[in-house]
Amino acid sequence: MSRYVIQSAFTGAFLSPDPDDGQPRWVLLLRDACTVDDMETAVEMIADHVDEFHKAQVIDLDEL
Repeated sequence: MSRYVIQSAFTGAFLSPDPDDGQPRWVLLLRDACTVDDMETAVEMIADHVDEFHKAQVIDLDEL
């Protein structure tokens, strides 16, 4: 199973599901970002919660 994070190329912040309620939130540090388990969920989060200027990118942490 892969682990994905969503990063704004504009700000460097990470869009992450909140560990308490699952709602997406921006965090500044990778260590504070919760991962997303599949690419489809990551793409949906970007479509629903990210403005174009962020130029969001999905990063597979297992490929680093």
